[in-house]
Amino acid sequence: MPQGERKAVLARIQGRVQGVWYRGWTVETATGLGLSGWVRNRADGSVEALFAGPATAVEAMLAACREGPPAAVVRDVLTEPAEDPGPGGFHQRPTA
Repeated sequence: MPQGERKAVLARIQGRVQGVWYRGWTVETATGLGLSGWVRNRADGSVEALFAGPATAVEAMLAACREGPPAAVVRDVLTEPAEDPGPGGFHQRPTA
């Protein structure tokens, strides 16, 4: 993939990822990597996020998600291709 090519991925993070500042950490980390998209808690206890931006930055974010913030215990990160929302910053959405 050429370095400048954009990539968009929908990720579902499973484990102990709610109540441990995972969403706030995700917003900070994704913003620092220059990604656009969103993050939200899901009713099933997982966290869902859409990451879009340079492919290398998206991959770095997915690697970071496998660790998460210090209090998180990540069991799995499931991903699927997603539609790129384009530039627009990274934000937190209400629980789905």
